[in-house]
Amino acid sequence: MNYLIRKIEKKDNKVIENIIRSCLVEFGGDHEGTAWADPDLGRFSEIYAAPGRCYWVAEDETGKVVGGTGIGELTDDICELQKMYLLAEARGTGVAGRLMKIALAFAGQHYKQCYLETLESMTGAQKFYEKSGFHRVYEPVVKTEHFSCDVRYLKDL
Repeated sequence: MNYLIRKIEKKDNKVIENIIRSCLVEFGGDHEGTAWADPDLGRFSEIYAAPGRCYWVAEDETGKVVGGTGIGELTDDICELQKMYLLAEARGTGVAGRLMKIALAFAGQHYKQCYLETLESMTGAQKFYEKSGFHRVYEPVVKTEHFSCDVRYLKDL
């Protein structure tokens, strides 16, 4: 299947929120300290409109949004790969790699390093991050509101 990767639009906000919530339920992350409790989940088109930020969605051939990812600023030099989630039907199709490539290209134009936080239960995601050049770090690089995320990665850009 071919996927269209595009910047998020207002019409996508609720769809992406629902995808993120369903993935968090799937992997046991539906609680405080994860994206589950993020008050901005339904406002991505506004949040990611700021300079140095962007969120992309992947749309299948029927126009259905199947996932997305974003880049957000943490410090002047460090960004965060944020809210990278895909529906199960889109995993293993190569679309995650395309999203990652676009996100990291954007990040490299604005930052020196890219950080991310995930859950120990998301083993497939961890393998994907490592394949994408991230290396595991054992202490938070910066403090985020995702205190329940117990696995962290960093990549030089």
